[in-house]
Amino acid sequence: MTDIHEDLIAFVEDSIPMHRWLGVKVVEARPGFARVRLPFKDEFRGNEERGAMHGGVVSVLVDVCGAVALWTHFGPKDKTATVDMRVDYQRPAPFEELLAEGEVRMMGNRIANVHVRVFTASMPETQLAEGRCVYYVKRVDQG
Repeated sequence: MTDIHEDLIAFVEDSIPMHRWLGVKVVEARPGFARVRLPFKDEFRGNEERGAMHGGVVSVLVDVCGAVALWTHFGPKDKTATVDMRVDYQRPAPFEELLAEGEVRMMGNRIANVHVRVFTASMPETQLAEGRCVYYVKRVDQG
Protein backbone atom coordinates (compact mmCIF):
# COMPACT_ATOMS: atom_id res chain seq x y z
CA MET A 1 0.00 0.00 0.00
CA THR A 2 2.15 2.79 -1.32
CA ASP A 3 1.61 6.23 -2.83
CA ILE A 4 -1.29 7.04 -0.50
CA HIS A 5 -1.19 9.19 2.59
CA GLU A 6 0.06 7.18 5.55
CA ASP A 7 -2.97 7.71 7.79
CA LEU A 8 -5.57 6.57 5.25
CA ILE A 9 -5.98 2.97 6.43
CA ALA A 10 -6.19 3.93 10.12
CA PHE A 11 -8.67 6.67 9.24
CA VAL A 12 -10.92 4.24 7.32
CA GLU A 13 -10.77 1.38 9.81
CA ASP A 14 -10.55 3.19 13.15
CA SER A 15 -11.65 6.83 12.97
CA ILE A 16 -15.17 6.39 11.62
CA PRO A 17 -17.48 4.78 14.22
CA MET A 18 -19.74 3.17 11.61
CA HIS A 19 -16.73 1.53 9.94
CA ARG A 20 -15.52 0.20 13.30
CA TRP A 21 -18.95 -1.28 14.05
CA LEU A 22 -19.16 -2.83 10.58
CA GLY A 23 -15.66 -4.29 10.94
CA VAL A 24 -14.48 -2.81 7.62
CA LYS A 25 -10.88 -3.68 6.69
CA VAL A 26 -8.90 -2.24 3.80
CA VAL A 27 -7.27 -5.18 2.02
CA GLU A 28 -5.55 -3.13 -0.70
CA ALA A 29 -5.27 0.55 -1.51
CA ARG A 30 -3.31 2.17 -4.31
CA PRO A 31 -3.98 5.36 -6.28
CA GLY A 32 -7.46 5.08 -7.76
CA PHE A 33 -8.21 1.59 -6.43
CA ALA A 34 -9.35 -0.01 -3.18
CA ARG A 35 -10.32 -3.50 -2.04
CA VAL A 36 -12.35 -3.58 1.17
CA ARG A 37 -13.45 -6.57 3.27
CA LEU A 38 -16.65 -6.70 5.30
CA PRO A 39 -16.81 -9.64 7.74
CA PHE A 40 -20.27 -11.13 8.23
CA LYS A 41 -22.21 -10.21 11.37
CA ASP A 42 -25.48 -11.77 12.44
CA GLU A 43 -27.04 -8.29 12.43
CA PHE A 44 -26.55 -8.15 8.63
CA ARG A 45 -29.18 -10.82 8.00
CA GLY A 46 -32.02 -9.78 5.74
CA ASN A 47 -34.41 -12.31 4.25
CA GLU A 48 -33.85 -15.46 6.32
CA GLU A 49 -35.88 -17.67 3.94
CA ARG A 50 -33.67 -16.73 1.00
CA GLY A 51 -30.49 -16.73 3.06
CA ALA A 52 -29.87 -13.18 1.88
CA MET A 53 -27.98 -10.40 3.58
CA HIS A 54 -29.85 -7.11 3.97
CA GLY A 55 -29.45 -4.97 0.86
CA GLY A 56 -28.65 -1.90 2.92
CA VAL A 57 -25.47 -3.56 4.15
CA VAL A 58 -24.38 -4.15 0.55
CA SER A 59 -25.11 -0.49 -0.24
CA VAL A 60 -23.03 0.69 2.72
CA LEU A 61 -20.14 -1.48 1.52
CA VAL A 62 -20.39 0.05 -1.96
CA ASP A 63 -20.25 3.57 -0.52
CA VAL A 64 -17.36 2.77 1.86
CA CYS A 65 -15.29 1.07 -0.84
CA GLY A 66 -15.98 3.84 -3.35
CA ALA A 67 -14.91 6.46 -0.84
CA VAL A 68 -11.71 4.58 0.02
CA ALA A 69 -10.79 4.33 -3.67
CA LEU A 70 -11.40 8.06 -4.00
CA TRP A 71 -9.48 8.92 -0.82
CA THR A 72 -6.36 7.31 -2.30
CA HIS A 73 -6.09 10.49 -4.39
CA PHE A 74 -6.42 12.85 -1.42
CA GLY A 75 -4.57 14.06 1.62
CA PRO A 76 -5.95 13.86 5.16
CA LYS A 77 -7.37 17.41 5.13
CA ASP A 78 -9.21 17.13 1.82
CA LYS A 79 -13.01 16.82 1.91
CA THR A 80 -15.37 14.47 0.07
CA ALA A 81 -19.10 13.79 0.24
CA THR A 82 -21.34 11.28 -1.51
CA VAL A 83 -23.60 13.13 -3.94
CA ASP A 84 -25.28 10.18 -5.64
CA MET A 85 -25.02 6.41 -5.56
CA ARG A 86 -26.65 3.64 -7.52
CA VAL A 87 -26.46 -0.02 -6.56
CA ASP A 88 -27.56 -2.80 -8.90
CA TYR A 89 -28.14 -6.07 -7.05
CA GLN A 90 -27.45 -9.06 -9.28
CA ARG A 91 -27.66 -11.91 -6.73
CA PRO A 92 -28.62 -12.22 -3.07
CA ALA A 93 -25.57 -11.71 -0.86
CA PRO A 94 -25.10 -14.87 1.25
CA PHE A 95 -24.40 -14.88 4.97
CA GLU A 96 -20.63 -14.67 4.60
CA GLU A 97 -17.79 -12.21 4.31
CA LEU A 98 -18.08 -9.75 1.43
CA LEU A 99 -15.39 -8.05 -0.61
CA ALA A 100 -15.70 -4.93 -2.72
CA GLU A 101 -13.34 -3.42 -5.27
CA GLY A 102 -13.61 0.22 -6.19
CA GLU A 103 -11.97 1.99 -9.12
CA VAL A 104 -11.97 5.73 -9.72
CA ARG A 105 -13.25 6.22 -13.25
CA MET A 106 -13.28 10.02 -13.44
CA MET A 107 -11.68 12.69 -11.27
CA GLY A 108 -12.71 16.27 -11.93
CA ASN A 109 -12.10 19.50 -10.06
CA ARG A 110 -15.24 19.09 -7.94
CA ILE A 111 -16.84 15.76 -8.92
CA ALA A 112 -15.48 12.20 -9.04
CA ASN A 113 -17.04 8.93 -10.24
CA VAL A 114 -16.14 5.54 -8.79
CA HIS A 115 -17.25 2.09 -9.96
CA VAL A 116 -17.55 -0.67 -7.31
CA ARG A 117 -18.16 -4.41 -7.61
CA VAL A 118 -19.19 -6.66 -4.68
CA PHE A 119 -18.47 -10.39 -4.37
CA THR A 120 -17.62 -13.07 -1.79
CA ALA A 121 -14.14 -14.40 -1.07
CA SER A 122 -15.39 -17.93 -1.81
CA MET A 123 -16.68 -16.96 -5.29
CA PRO A 124 -14.76 -13.87 -6.51
CA GLU A 125 -15.84 -14.39 -10.12
CA THR A 126 -19.55 -14.16 -9.18
CA GLN A 127 -20.58 -10.54 -8.86
CA LEU A 128 -23.34 -9.94 -6.30
CA ALA A 129 -23.78 -6.23 -6.91
CA GLU A 130 -22.19 -3.28 -8.60
CA GLY A 131 -22.37 0.36 -7.74
CA ARG A 132 -21.62 3.69 -9.28
CA CYS A 133 -20.84 6.48 -6.87
CA VAL A 134 -20.59 10.20 -7.47
CA TYR A 135 -18.65 12.24 -4.93
CA TYR A 136 -18.16 15.94 -4.37
CA VAL A 137 -14.50 16.71 -3.79
CA LYS A 138 -12.79 19.71 -2.24
CA ARG A 139 -9.04 19.92 -1.95
CA VAL A 140 -7.65 21.73 1.08
CA ASP A 141 -4.13 23.12 1.13
CA GLN A 142 -2.09 20.48 2.97
CA GLY A 143 0.52 23.02 4.14
